[in-house]
Amino acid sequence: MTRTLLIVDDDQKTRNLLKTYLEKHQYAVRVAHDGASFLAEFERFKDGLSLVILDVMLPDTDGFTLCQTVRRQSSVPIIMLTASADDTDRIVGLELGADDYIAKPYNPRELLARIKAIHRRMQIGGHGAAARYLRFAGFSMDLTERLLADPQGAPVVLTSMDFNLLRFFAEHAGETLDRARLMEQTRGRDLGPLDRSLDVQVSRLRQRLNDDGKQPALIKTVRGSGYVFSAEVTPGGD
Repeated sequence: MTRTLLIVDDDQKTRNLLKTYLEKHQYAVRVAHDGASFLAEFERFKDGLSLVILDVMLPDTDGFTLCQTVRRQSSVPIIMLTASADDTDRIVGLELGADDYIAKPYNPRELLARIKAIHRRMQIGGHGAAARYLRFAGFSMDLTERLLADPQGAPVVLTSMDFNLLRFFAEHAGETLDRARLMEQTRGRDLGPLDRSLDVQVSRLRQRLNDDGKQPALIKTVRGSGYVFSAEVTPGGD
């Protein structure tokens, strides 16, 4: 099934590049250049949309206002695009109902990974029996019983925090996840400037997965950025 995306961005070159790139990855893409054209497209196609991408800065309105409008009518996932380096845009967008954000300038591959991750979470999050398991590199995660089995079917002992971290990695496979975001999502607190607890936990998780610490194949370090879970993740029902 082809998923339909709606993107609003006032830069024509960006719109065209994104449309071409995402269509190559089997998405149907609708584009808008300002708030008015976005709302017209949204009203026309909202029942068939699988995700909306909103630029924060637009000539006639802003992405936050559009986010509020969308949320009053639909639960369609929303990704916000922001050129601000300040955390304020991210926080405001998430508080208004956005599902994710990405800072400009960005690599289209990063945006694609975010889109795939959101669609994967939608499938995992309860849309039928196919949501119970996540499988990668021979491992199987039981999200209901909170268990992990290795490629031979043997149980892998994980703490609750380790399981939460692994699940977050698997649900965001292919995304570069910065350390602050990982700390916020898995522990619910900010990362202190001298706090190395997350790195210790990642190292421990690699050991549980037999992922070579010097040349890891599953949880890779992105120098200066954070980590990326590089395995192909497949949801399953049994």
